[in-house]
Amino acid sequence: MREILKYPNCFVCGDKNINGLKAKFYFDGKNAFTEIIADGKFEGYKGIYHGGVISSLMDEVMIKAILASGKFVVTAEITVKYKLPVRVGEKLRFIGTVLKEKGQLIVTEGSAIGENGKVYASATGKYILATDELKDQLMKSSDY
Repeated sequence: MREILKYPNCFVCGDKNINGLKAKFYFDGKNAFTEIIADGKFEGYKGIYHGGVISSLMDEVMIKAILASGKFVVTAEITVKYKLPVRVGEKLRFIGTVLKEKGQLIVTEGSAIGENGKVYASATGKYILATDELKDQLMKSSDY
């Protein structure tokens, strides 16, 4: 298991973004994953973790599943299905997996699972391989 490349100022994975989630992402050879505790500073409705933050974590875990193989991509589309509300203080595990690759397109899936084993959200994503010029720009943002 190894930690996946991060971008220091990224809202989701950056360890230098004082307003961010500071989530660490790992790769087990098949899946990317992270675990978070739903922090009240990212609350939407009272006591409920904001759905936009869940969507951001889904996008990040799916893109990290691709990045773990050394491929740099940009998000083309994500679809998130919210199944249960996430209460502030709950612990969630986000998992991302690459499903298929076709030319420049990579398709992924993700899930957010509580300690109780219930699925709180699921997602699918479509990502496009970055051009060489964009890859160079992305590399400048990383700790790589």
